[in-house]
Amino acid sequence: MAAFGGRSCLKYLLHLAHDNLDFRLAEIKALLALRAKPFQPCECFKEKSPFLCLDGLCEEDVRRVMARSVCAKSAFELWGQGQTHNELKTSLLNYSSENMSPYMHKDSTYRISVYTFNKTLQFADRIKKINALEYLPFEGTVSLKNPQHIFCLLEDYGTDPNSIPEHPNYIYFGRWIADGQRELIRSHSVKDRHFIGNTSMDAGLSFIMANHAKVKENDLVFDPFVGTGSLLVACSHFGAYVCGTDIDYNTIHGKGRSSRKNQKWRGPDENIRANLRQYGTEKMYVDVMVSDASKPVWREAALFDAIITDPPYGIRESTRRTGSHKDITKPLDGMYVESHVPVSRAYHLSDIFTDLLNFSARHLVMGGRLVYWLPVYRPEYCDEMVPLHPCLQLISNCEQTLSSHTSRRLVTMEKIKEPEDLDSLAHVSDPRFTLYQGHNAFREKYFSRLNKRASKDNTKYEANGE
Repeated sequence: MAAFGGRSCLKYLLHLAHDNLDFRLAEIKALLALRAKPFQPCECFKEKSPFLCLDGLCEEDVRRVMARSVCAKSAFELWGQGQTHNELKTSLLNYSSENMSPYMHKDSTYRISVYTFNKTLQFADRIKKINALEYLPFEGTVSLKNPQHIFCLLEDYGTDPNSIPEHPNYIYFGRWIADGQRELIRSHSVKDRHFIGNTSMDAGLSFIMANHAKVKENDLVFDPFVGTGSLLVACSHFGAYVCGTDIDYNTIHGKGRSSRKNQKWRGPDENIRANLRQYGTEKMYVDVMVSDASKPVWREAALFDAIITDPPYGIRESTRRTGSHKDITKPLDGMYVESHVPVSRAYHLSDIFTDLLNFSARHLVMGGRLVYWLPVYRPEYCDEMVPLHPCLQLISNCEQTLSSHTSRRLVTMEKIKEPEDLDSLAHVSDPRFTLYQGHNAFREKYFSRLNKRASKDNTKYEANGE
């Protein structure tokens, strides 16, 4: 590698997966921040494009990003680009021979591949495009099976599958560096997981959340609504020690009814620890315990490098906390007050987020990140509905659409200062407080819309005389 130390003015091209579009840039920015590198897109930057050109990086930076990213498919050292093949040729001929020469000498082996986004080319057309690159001064030998260097011609035909242009909108050529970690989505699929529940987080989103939180080796990560531990699985894969709490005794202890088809009860070894054992990361498991997220059980200290969670929305899992609607809770006969566990009551979404932000401000280390999901009713949503805290800086706010009227926002915040006495009450004086109190009606609005749709369908059914 030392021989390439003089290479300069390098740009890198990331080919991004065309799913979870709103999460891609936030993930790349977080992974660059882990390397203390800025996010510097090139002048042709388009947020929704499947291709992202970056400046100001070295090859090792790119390799480290690709070793973590589930939103990026491949990365290339960009040698040339243009809107037409003639522009591409001009760009390639102007590229520094100093940067090219280490990969084109006579003792090297290479292969050129053609990739087209949103269009399928016949094999003969691919060969024709490769032959058109004969002006490049390759002196090595072609090796299709095991080349030392792989080069790629990438053509972008836009994102509309119903309107594919005859010629590409943009063309890139570069040297392949590394692939992303898309394989993790398949290898960690919830379908094949030992212990699952009704709300187990999708594997891809779990890894995205871990990357947004900048989880790294030897971090301590906490999930206050741990459920079946999907987020702990993702964080442990990146070398973090993981722990969590949940108010549901049966989930924490792996008891009760199974969420699997054709299986009535959970097995004797269905638990979160078994999930980590399945993926070879059991040594990163600290513990989980039954606990109410609204009650303080931790000592007052900055304990966690990251807090990552998916709070209940009241749809598939109820939003509950321990307590009683009565002013005075009477203990059961023959029991001491200290040993009595009170009944549960509603835990409003606005209270969940207020408690979560206050908890994170107290228990995150400086620079630690909170990553959580915020359910929203889309017709009423505005950015002011995202809860804020004086100690936490908003880093990103990404949307995953659930239906025409609902979505959830993946909110990432970073601790920027230690809490003071009145910081926990800052939300009360915030004029936006009533806005995010509107989340309390999310469940009612969700089912109200479903009921309206069902009623409309029934009306059509009756009108047709069926």
